[in-house]
Amino acid sequence: MTNRIAEGARRKPRTKRLRKLRTSIAEKGLDALLLSQPENLRYLSGFTGSSGWLLISGQNVILATDFRYMEQAKDESPDFEIIQTKRELRDWLPGLVSDLGWHKLGFETNSTSYEFYHKLSEAIKARQVNLDLVPTTGIVEQLRSIKEPEELGFIKKAVELVDAVFEQAKTIIRPGITEKEAAWEIEKILRQEGSEGMPFEIIMASGPNSALPHARPTEKIIRSGEPVLIDMGARISGYCSDFSRTLLLGKADKTLQKIYNIVLKAQTTAIEGVESGMDASQADQLARSVVEQAGYGDAFGHGLGHGVGLAVHESPRLGPSSSDSLADGMVFTIEPGIYLAGQGGIRIEDMVVLENGKAKVLSKAKGK
Repeated sequence: MTNRIAEGARRKPRTKRLRKLRTSIAEKGLDALLLSQPENLRYLSGFTGSSGWLLISGQNVILATDFRYMEQAKDESPDFEIIQTKRELRDWLPGLVSDLGWHKLGFETNSTSYEFYHKLSEAIKARQVNLDLVPTTGIVEQLRSIKEPEELGFIKKAVELVDAVFEQAKTIIRPGITEKEAAWEIEKILRQEGSEGMPFEIIMASGPNSALPHARPTEKIIRSGEPVLIDMGARISGYCSDFSRTLLLGKADKTLQKIYNIVLKAQTTAIEGVESGMDASQADQLARSVVEQAGYGDAFGHGLGHGVGLAVHESPRLGPSSSDSLADGMVFTIEPGIYLAGQGGIRIEDMVVLENGKAKVLSKAKGK
C-alpha cells in the first residue's frame, strides 16, 4: 500500500507537467515534441537513464530507450509506453511517426546537433514520410523554471547539505594545503553526507588563481594572506545547489578587503531589490551598478546569476542581455564578483527563491 501511495504522489506532478507541455505543443502548431535532454526526460517521466528519447503528443507519451535501460524505464516511468530501440534514431523514428500520423514534430535545438538533424532529415526523405522537423527552444525549460513544492524541498536539502559541509570546509582550507587536496577533502565529505555525486567540479582557487572565475584546483599551495575562492554544490534526489564564498586567510591586503566589501554590498543590494515581474537584466543591473560606481565594472565579467534545479545552470538567466522575466517560484543564484588579474578575485554566491514577490535567501552559511 505504501509503495502505491508513493508512486501516486510521484505521478501527480508529472501529469500536471504533461498537461502544461501539451498546451505549449498545441500553441506552437506541433503534432508532437521529441525530447532528448536528460533533465527534461527526468522532469516529465521520472526516467534517470543516460540514454533515451521522449515523444509527447496530445494522445501519446512514449519513452524510447535501449536494452540496457528497459527494466529501469518500466520501473521509473510506468505511465509511459516503453519502446526498446535498436540502432540509431533515424532507423526507427520515421516509421513510428508514420504509424502515428504525425506531420509536424518539434525537436530540441539546444541538445541536438546539426549532424543529427541532417541525418534524420535524410532518413525521413528516404522513407518518404510526410514530416516536418520543427526546431524548438526552451519549451520544457520554461516549465522547469517555476519550482513545485516537492522540487523546492529537494533543493533546500541540497542547500542545507552544502551549508553544513562549508563549516567543515573552513577548517580544511588552511595555509600549507594544496588546492587539489582541499577540494578532494571537501568532495569526500559532500559524498559521505549524502550528495549524489557532484553537480559540478569544485572550484578551489587561491591567490592569483581566484581571479579566474572558473578556475580548476591545482597543486598550488594555499598561503596566508591570500583570498581563497570556493564554489561547490550538492545533489539530492536529482536537484542541485550552488554556493560560493571567498575566504581571506590571515591578513589580506587592503585592495582585497575593499573589493570584498564592494561585492558583499552588490549582492545585498540585489537580494533586497529583486522582485517578481522584474526583467532578469534589471536584476543584474542592481548589483552591477554598485560594482560600476566603485570603479570595478570591467572586473565583473559574468552575469549576476542563473536558475538552479535538475541542472545546476538553467532558466532564468540573470545577465545584462537576458530576456527572461522573474516570477514567484523561481530559484536562482545571486553571485556578483570582482576579479583582478594577477592579484585575486572575490565572489559571494547564495541561492534564493522568489516568494510573494521578493527574494528569500536559502543559503544560511556565514561569510568569511
